[in-house]
Amino acid sequence: MNQRAAVDVKAWIDTRAISPYQWLVLALCSLIILFDGYDAAVMGFIAPALSQDWSLAPAQMGLILGAAMFGVALGALVAGPYSDRLGRKRVLLVSIASFGLFSVLCVFARNPYEMALLRFLTGLGLGAVMPNCVTLVSEYMPERRRGLLITLMYCGFNIGSGAGGFIAAGLLPHGGWKAVLLVGGLGPLLTLPILVWLLPESALYMVVRNHAQGSIAGVLAHMGGTFAHGTRFVLKTPAIDNKAQVLKLFSKGYAQGTLMLWLTYFMGLFVIYLLNGWLPTIMRTSGLSLEKAAVTAGLFQLGGTLGGLLVGSLMDHFQARKKVIGLFYLLGMCCLLAEGIFGFGPAVLGMLVFVSGLCVNGAQTGLQAFSPTFYPTDMRATGVSWMHGIGRSGAIISSSMGGLLLGAFPGTTSIFIVLSVPALFAALAIVNHRNAVVTPPLKPAPRLLEAPAR
Repeated sequence: MNQRAAVDVKAWIDTRAISPYQWLVLALCSLIILFDGYDAAVMGFIAPALSQDWSLAPAQMGLILGAAMFGVALGALVAGPYSDRLGRKRVLLVSIASFGLFSVLCVFARNPYEMALLRFLTGLGLGAVMPNCVTLVSEYMPERRRGLLITLMYCGFNIGSGAGGFIAAGLLPHGGWKAVLLVGGLGPLLTLPILVWLLPESALYMVVRNHAQGSIAGVLAHMGGTFAHGTRFVLKTPAIDNKAQVLKLFSKGYAQGTLMLWLTYFMGLFVIYLLNGWLPTIMRTSGLSLEKAAVTAGLFQLGGTLGGLLVGSLMDHFQARKKVIGLFYLLGMCCLLAEGIFGFGPAVLGMLVFVSGLCVNGAQTGLQAFSPTFYPTDMRATGVSWMHGIGRSGAIISSSMGGLLLGAFPGTTSIFIVLSVPALFAALAIVNHRNAVVTPPLKPAPRLLEAPAR
């Protein structure tokens, strides 16, 4: 066979302008993340109504919140290696169908134990959504804009979470908590056929997994590429030991960075999910109405939308990515301390909730853009998913222990002082993250099927 021209797919993407097709991938993944964000916060918004309807104690509500987070963590741990083996798109579509279906079934729960089981099953599907969307977008976007664009996608999570507060405020007086849950399940199910049709597989993944050259050429053609007959597609990737996917995370210098990512994500989610799950209750005990408590809680996530864009822009501009993330965690810690120490009224407290959401959620969003750049393509989904899965244990603990912490630290704002500690630990962990030192040889795709001439 004659020697054919070789195209390094990553370098090709990095040197080109962003095409409309890449913007479509970003928009579709943002929509998926929006549903994820809505579901992540929905139980917090309906917690006061559900507790009143079923006469639940805080510990019983904590069981429901913790069950969902445990499912998310387990789903992420399982989905990452499968995504590196079977493809980002395939695992993502199955996950969306799963969490949409079980979200709808939650409407028919008759007691807290059935609700906890259904929320666990919903979490299994949700666990694969975020890391797969992060991985897919990171592999479609040029490196010079990756930080901003991934954080732009992740803003869908904050928008979904924040909008959930306003949707809950509108639906609770009329349809009750069941209507709020139903919206979260029907949205992804109705969107699934569009995703099957339009969402592509990662071109980088296709190279690593030796897909047909013509199939790779077809995907890149949607992005404006024109290739000669028989073009080969290659990818520069570090040499990784032939181990199980998870063991690769600790090979060739990746161990320290992997552990720091896990610790940072754990601490950040501890703060975020305790506030997601219990902030409406905290605001309710301060005298706010059910609707105003939900709106104030929504400000925490809406602040994260602005924070994510700000962090992403600063990461791309200064290239000191871990320092930018660490700075925002530190600023979030200061806001949480101010909320806990000073006896602000509802208006000022609401403003500080917004700013703390900007800082903490913004830093957590920046971590979504930072983590996939640390891992090569053949272990990227595993690395990102395991960061999510291990880190979600922070969400499990905070969701489950929220009621206990509120009881142990009486008063409306004392809990904010407690949450400033994990925010500080998150800042210290990410600043101490170290990159792996590897040698990137050229890795061609061995199956040479000819791409159509264009």
